[in-house]
Amino acid sequence: MPKVSSLSVFFPCYNEEANVQNMVRRAQQILPEIAEKWEIIPVNDGSKDKTGEIMNQLAKEDSNVHPVHHEKNTGYGGAVISGYNASKYDLVFFTDGDLQFDLREITLLIERLDEGDLIIGFRKNRKDPPHRKLNAYLWGTLVKTLFGFKVKDVDCAFKLIKRRVIDKVQLTAGGAMVSTELLARANRSGFRFVEVGVTHYPRIAGTPTGANFKVILRAFRELFNLYGKIKNQPQ
Repeated sequence: MPKVSSLSVFFPCYNEEANVQNMVRRAQQILPEIAEKWEIIPVNDGSKDKTGEIMNQLAKEDSNVHPVHHEKNTGYGGAVISGYNASKYDLVFFTDGDLQFDLREITLLIERLDEGDLIIGFRKNRKDPPHRKLNAYLWGTLVKTLFGFKVKDVDCAFKLIKRRVIDKVQLTAGGAMVSTELLARANRSGFRFVEVGVTHYPRIAGTPTGANFKVILRAFRELFNLYGKIKNQPQ
């Protein structure tokens, strides 16, 4: 497969000291094989452990590693927005920093670049507890009905985005709504989606926050605020 000209990769991290070094090391191995120019942007969302220190040490060792630090935890969406806005190259990819995806499968998305503007993964066999899968199904059904786009896995954190989308679609959702906002605004603007099945693995370290009641409540508040904004967004 020919290399892409340039690629930014970012991933949000909150208290991921057990995962962040492995995540960056994997990216350092893979990205030179698939991109002429590349950067890695780990986003430290106000972690209380050694996540930020580890990121800074990795940046000292490699000029392609550009950490972003939040003094306080802003929520998943805030971390995604920081990485999204910090990315400077033609293609922008993001995943989570918890090692639940195989970063090498980014090549599956790159192979489909000619077919769309956002190449988005869906988890072929989601390795999460049953209550999280149920929450995801109900949430996905709701947002797809409200916003009128059809994808298999709204919140799959394995997305490759072309620069023209980044330049057009501005994100504001600070919580778990951020993936919904990206897809809803991109759909409203006429960008094309391509879906690719990817492998999902159980989390082996760190603690997920997506099922936290406060996170869910915030997502619903942002959902209905976004609905009004999207309906008034010019196409």
